Amino acid sequence: MGPKNKQYKDFRSDRAGERRAPADRGDWIYGRRPVLEVVKSGKRHLYEAVLPPEGRDAPDVAELRRLLLARGVPFRTMEREELDALCEGGNHQGVALRTGGFPYVSIEQVIHDVKEDANALILLLDHIEDPQNVGSMLRTADAAGVTAVLLPEDRASGVTPGVVRASAGAAEHLRVAKVVNLVRAMKELQECGVWITGLDFGADAKLYTSVDFKGRVGLVVGSEGSGISRLVRESCDFIACLPMKGRVESLNAGVAGAIALYEIVRQRGT
Repeated sequence: MGPKNKQYKDFRSDRAGERRAPADRGDWIYGRRPVLEVVKSGKRHLYEAVLPPEGRDAPDVAELRRLLLARGVPFRTMEREELDALCEGGNHQGVALRTGGFPYVSIEQVIHDVKEDANALILLLDHIEDPQNVGSMLRTADAAGVTAVLLPEDRASGVTPGVVRASAGAAEHLRVAKVVNLVRAMKELQECGVWITGLDFGADAKLYTSVDFKGRVGLVVGSEGSGISRLVRESCDFIACLPMKGRVESLNAGVAGAIALYEIVRQRGT
């Protein structure tokens, strides 16, 4: 950028007496699409951004530059090697953004939304620790029109920068709640008329296409390693399975969850 951009000039200055944005606050998110979605969602505090040198901007970079200027967010350029190190070798596409933490909602807000929507769809992720799987599920959840997503507070991935990248920024447009006790949250949802189906195998499992997913419903997806935990499974109203014709016993959690979510979409005819 040139010196005519005052935001850029003020941010870059190292002269004594001039204030700089605190460098030890917030998380770095990188990649054009994830960063653009973070900015467009308007949910987080934005500290600073790194953009390619001004010139022949790609359309998404031009849009990002315009949005940052409109929100008064300082931005600068950075040498490729420095940006590579900042993003730990990730595919940053010349773009990075330092933000505040993800704005979770409360379980009370989720319950309110469920009561207001006769076709509420809640996705519950039972101790999935892999950010790629969580990000993949959140991307599908956004596409499928999920009302809210519930995550356990412990032994599970939250909405980290890695999750945001894996979701291509879709996580920023979702209502996500962290709960201390997933079983207790399930009971609260069921008291609001939510019928909860867990994806798992077993003698009590029904083929996923035979479950009635109309009305207020919840879908539980467990981790690849241990699947759905015992108490969560016992708290489900139904257990559904996907047909497995090969020698591998289970699908990737993100894939299995996506298949089930789009069965819900199919049944609702939207």
